[in-house]
This record gives sequence, C-alpha cells and structure tokens, in this order.
Amino acid sequence: MRVAMLGLGLIGGSVARALALVRPEPPSVVAWSPRGDGPAAAAREGVVSRATRSPEEAIAGADIVILAAPASACLALLDELGGSWRGALTPDTVVTDVASTKGAIVARARTSGVRFVGGHPMAGRETDGFDASTADLFVDRPWVVVPPAEDDVATGRVEDLARLTGARPVRMDAATHDSIVAAISHLPLVVAASLVEAVAGGRRGVRPDWAEAVALSANGWRDSTRVARGDPAMGASIAATNAPAIASRLRDMISVLESWATELEDPDGPDEERLAARLRLARDRLSENGR
Repeated sequence: MRVAMLGLGLIGGSVARALALVRPEPPSVVAWSPRGDGPAAAAREGVVSRATRSPEEAIAGADIVILAAPASACLALLDELGGSWRGALTPDTVVTDVASTKGAIVARARTSGVRFVGGHPMAGRETDGFDASTADLFVDRPWVVVPPAEDDVATGRVEDLARLTGARPVRMDAATHDSIVAAISHLPLVVAASLVEAVAGGRRGVRPDWAEAVALSANGWRDSTRVARGDPAMGASIAATNAPAIASRLRDMISVLESWATELEDPDGPDEERLAARLRLARDRLSENGR
C-alpha cells in the first residue's frame, strides 16, 4: 500500500510512525508539507520512505492520500485535489483526513469530486509538530470514519489504515461527530482558554494578581488549562469549522455557570447540601463509564 501524507505534524507524524512499525511489510509512506520540516525529519529517521518537494509528487499513484492538516487547511487541500492536482490521482485513489471537524470537510470533498472518506482519530496531545509524534498514540483509541454513500471499498481501506495504527474504527455521520466532539473536545478547549482569560486577564491586559496566582497554582489549575497550551492556529481552525455546534454547547455551559452563580449569590448564603449534590452528580456521571 502506498500512502501519501499531506502534512506531518503530531497526528500525521504519529500515523507515519505507526505505519513504519507494521510487519512484515510496512506501507510505503511519502510525505509533503508546506514548510517541509516534518517530512525531512521523518525521512532522516526512516519513518517515511521519502519526503517530496511538491504535493503532486507525493500523491502521484497513491492508494491513500491523508490530509494531516488543520481543518481549514484541509478545505484548501481538497480544492487543489479537485482542481490542479487532480491529474496526479488515480481513479482508485482514496482521500481521507485526520482533522477534528467533519461536516465542512465532507461537504467540500463532495463538491471537489475526489473519492473521499472522512476520518478523525480520537487522540492527541497538547504539544504539536512532528517531534511530538509517537507510534502508539492511537493504540486502542476510536478512529471515527465518515463513510461516503455506496463506496464500501473506500471506507474499508480507511478502516484498514486505522487498524494498522492500533486504532478502533467507528463509523459515524458527520453531523453526529461534530456535535459530540464539540462537547468532549472543542468545548473544553474554549473553556480552558476562557478560564485563563478570566483569571490572567484578556486583551485589555494582565490582572494585577496574576503573578501571585501562578505562584500558588497546582495540579487543579494545570489540569484544567492543559488543552489551552496547544497550537492556537489549530484551535482557531477547529472553532471556525465547527462553530454552530461549539456555540450550542457553549450556551449550555453558560446556562450551567449562571445557575452556579445564582446558587453562590443566594442572599441567605449558599446551601452546602445543594452544592454537594451538584458536585456528587458530576462525580457520578464521570464514574458511570469508568472515565
């Protein structure tokens, strides 16, 4: 199997590292990125067969083309694949992606005319770039696959790719995926960034007690803000391509926070039993599925 990687950061690099360990015969992986740093490093390490200077050279004759870029960049890549790069694709080539949002990408793929299967491995880290990639990132993790209508062969190829990395393929439509990840992935990013902005100060400047707050902070602060330490461009791309679903989840969050504020601002003082009941419910919800 010949795989073309367009982009080779954390996720793309982890896919390439996992594929390099496949035995007895690993897929041939050719990589390109706009800057070229990741593919060059991967070629030096023997993670990919070679790095190319052009995307057309990377995708020529590929069985699978993986768009390993932020969601907004995937949209631009699909335009090129359906346009000036189309001649490098064979009728058998399947294009997939590993971006965090699916609706906009699946819709763009449909208009581009490429043979496309949406994908999203549900794994990541707060660090980015090829140097942060690991071969075991996807082991026993769900890999969402958004199958096109009436193309089981293409869908099966992407599911086989996911299995080669150690992941578990999970079929899902784009709208369901975007709603769910808005809740469990994208909302936490917005909340973490908002928490930092509320405590540290936002665009109007740093709060006077920020330095003291940092000095006193411990695991609770670190864990609550971890996802805000990631790539801002990647986060902005996620938010822009899944905006309605994230906004809906954010409105739910605002409603809950308002109810907490009402509890705490009770003129007679907060009712500790009610507060404990809410905290207990949250703990129980988290414990229901062992997460």
